[in-house]
Amino acid sequence: MEEQISADGTRKYLFELADGVCVEGVGIPDTHTEQLTVCFSTQAGCAIGCLFCATGRGGFVRNLHPGEIFDQVALIGENFGRRVSGAVAMGQGEPFANYDALVEALEHMNSPHGLEIGARHITVSTSGLTERIERFGDLDKQYTLAVSLHAAVQETRDLLMPGLKHETLNNLKATLKDYRERGGRRLSLEYAPIAGLNDDEKHRDALIDFCQGLLCHVNLIPLNPAGGLPETSDTDLRLEPSPRLEDMRQALESNGIEVSVRRSRGADIDGACGQLTQRRRNSEPRR
Repeated sequence: MEEQISADGTRKYLFELADGVCVEGVGIPDTHTEQLTVCFSTQAGCAIGCLFCATGRGGFVRNLHPGEIFDQVALIGENFGRRVSGAVAMGQGEPFANYDALVEALEHMNSPHGLEIGARHITVSTSGLTERIERFGDLDKQYTLAVSLHAAVQETRDLLMPGLKHETLNNLKATLKDYRERGGRRLSLEYAPIAGLNDDEKHRDALIDFCQGLLCHVNLIPLNPAGGLPETSDTDLRLEPSPRLEDMRQALESNGIEVSVRRSRGADIDGACGQLTQRRRNSEPRR
């Protein structure tokens, strides 16, 4: 297990698994309390291929086993010498593409015989696999669901998240509305404003419209550096943080939509959102 420590106290860990595959997890301590949130991975690599995320640059390697998912959280808590108070499936991979292993690992994290993390303090972030969202809604648990939206205009979302072209925004919204109505559980939408791509008035209004009827919370995420575009990209896009993030926040708020801006942690060690890889320091990814 390799460890890097950020200036803000965040710690990133590289775990080498039994077959030599590597994955990363992140420990995020609260600066004012003893609370500790762990961001864990569910896959080595990712097949979704989001243009703004470093994880998919090396392609998909394999799914993690339940124990490999659980152990990231347990070992990071042990390294901090603290009880883990929150866990988020926001590391490498699409959690719902490894659904059964994910759910088994969550059960052990939540169990009084495991890590005893409250269900409402466990968050799963998905890019929007609707069939798996439906299954997740059938669980008798109060886990939190977060959906990486990033664009509410279909052609823009298809460009930014090419592995999801089969998942339409209309179907996604219908699935999320049903999820919310059946379980009564709050859901979050994650949106990283990117200059000139998804931050203009058209995209802002589309996001506001998408939120109507969902009773959701929007997390605006400042874009973190994640290297250049994938080698397979035939675009000349420049992925830069939007200067309109605050304008978007105000517009959402004025339309009665609960919104917050996520504070980036661990960016100086490539441990922030969209920066995790299965790469050893100064080496190529292990396969």
